[in-house]
Amino acid sequence: MAHTTELTLSPRMRTASDICLHCYATCEETKAYCIKMGGRHAEPEHLMTLADCARLCETSANFMVRGSDLHREVCRLCADACERCARSCEQVDPNDEVMRACAAECRRCAESCRQMAA
Repeated sequence: MAHTTELTLSPRMRTASDICLHCYATCEETKAYCIKMGGRHAEPEHLMTLADCARLCETSANFMVRGSDLHREVCRLCADACERCARSCEQVDPNDEVMRACAAECRRCAESCRQMAA
């Protein structure tokens, strides 16, 4: 006999997890773009910052969706990674539309994660 338990996320947590997943996708797409662009865009430190942000966004969404008691701590770390990523994107090329869009998405996610960590 199958036993199912339905976990109901609050609208606030659902929105936060969706923001994290969108930021995850944005960072992955931006990383691919940066590799293709080369130069400053493809510097190892910048690519690592994008990768860290993407992984933590994905993990934060996962912890929230599963209802983990640790989601606050993971969200706190994710907010920090998102802020670092936003700064890195702005430093690589503040006139690049892709870099600006990634920075904006990272800041949006950082704010959401800070709220979830509180």
